[in-house]
Amino acid sequence: MFGFSLVFVGILLICGISYRNIRVLLDHSGRDTRSYELIQVLRDIDVVTDEAEKHLRRYLVTGEPTYLDNYREVVKHKATLLMEIKDFARGSMDQEERVEQLSQAMDRQFAAQAAAIAKLAEGGIKAVKKTALDGPAKQEIAEIHRIVAAMDRHERETLRLRVRESAAQTRKTIALLAAGALLQLVLLASVYYLIRHDLTERRRVAAELKRHSAMLEAANKELESFSYSVSHDLRAPLRHIDGYAALLRKAMADSMNEKAARYLDTISTSAKQMGQLIDDLLVFSRMGRQEMFHTTVDLAQLVSMVRDDLRLDLHGREISWTIGALPSVPGDPAMLRQVFMNLIANAVKFTRTRPVAEIAIGVDRLTPTEVVIFVRDNGVGFDMRYASKLFGVFQRLHRADEFEGTGIGLANVRRIVHRHGGRTWAEGAPDRGATFYVALPTAGRAR
Repeated sequence: MFGFSLVFVGILLICGISYRNIRVLLDHSGRDTRSYELIQVLRDIDVVTDEAEKHLRRYLVTGEPTYLDNYREVVKHKATLLMEIKDFARGSMDQEERVEQLSQAMDRQFAAQAAAIAKLAEGGIKAVKKTALDGPAKQEIAEIHRIVAAMDRHERETLRLRVRESAAQTRKTIALLAAGALLQLVLLASVYYLIRHDLTERRRVAAELKRHSAMLEAANKELESFSYSVSHDLRAPLRHIDGYAALLRKAMADSMNEKAARYLDTISTSAKQMGQLIDDLLVFSRMGRQEMFHTTVDLAQLVSMVRDDLRLDLHGREISWTIGALPSVPGDPAMLRQVFMNLIANAVKFTRTRPVAEIAIGVDRLTPTEVVIFVRDNGVGFDMRYASKLFGVFQRLHRADEFEGTGIGLANVRRIVHRHGGRTWAEGAPDRGATFYVALPTAGRAR
């Protein structure tokens, strides 16, 4: 992105400078056109001045009115040319000053020539014979030619300097465009190299991740198989321990003292707890290997079935149920049943110390892609500092003599929800109840 930004800024900079240079060249081109037109008009002024003098001298010599008419036509055209010169010279102080001098000289010329015409009318051809030979307004015409020549030289020199500046500006623009193009090529080549290097690195990382993922998947399968085998093999010895403890109690019923009986009770209870733990481990292991059955699950019906299954645990309890409207979601019915069985059973268990248990189940949030279900109770709660341990295997936040359990139920909940493409989390406070959240996708993302 940095490389592309440099390329973009470079292009903008080159475009800006090139635009400015082109504007200067266009301005010079316009001024050059005006200079050429001014030079042409100055040449016309010279021609017209001489033409006017020629017609007037012929009129003074011959008295022929035709020559006077020609003279007046030329004078009329000369006035138009003077206006054009004033327009073309606008903006240059030197040229404007010369135009003013030219206008005054032309006024003097017209005045002298008008006097000669009037003298002819009064005294005849003999009265203007000497004037006709010398030429009326001779000094003024010479002054006009001098001013026109000065203006021509000045305009040609200005034009030459402007052409040189335009040529230099053009060379600079070409050099800038060439340097900019080269810079852009270098930057684009650098960006291409970086992108290619990045793509190569991404492919390498992706391949490495794929390899590690395959290794991790194989290790997980091996660990699950190992857990299943170990758990299955431990069941027989535990049954033997519990069975022989019962036989020993029966055989020594008459001679066994209270201390020995307590020892046998502890052995039998521990064996049963160990057996329950192994059963839960087997369920946990099975949840990771079991193929999912994809269908639409009615959560309202599922929660109702879970409550029916727990009716023995509810015997003698006063529980206030609040069940909201629950949607249907895609998933495995048996697995999701296990999820809500664990969550509702926990809510029933951890509200045992309350005179009236309050358990609420409902929808916390519903979006087009996800639904969040909550299970809330007013039980003993937990400290949020240990919330990260809730869904771990064998993680318990209460002593076994307070509340029974193996610490695998919530781990099963997280594993099943994760396989459905969802999330789990919990909120609570000591002695103020707990709320467990299950976020499930409303479109099939299970695996």
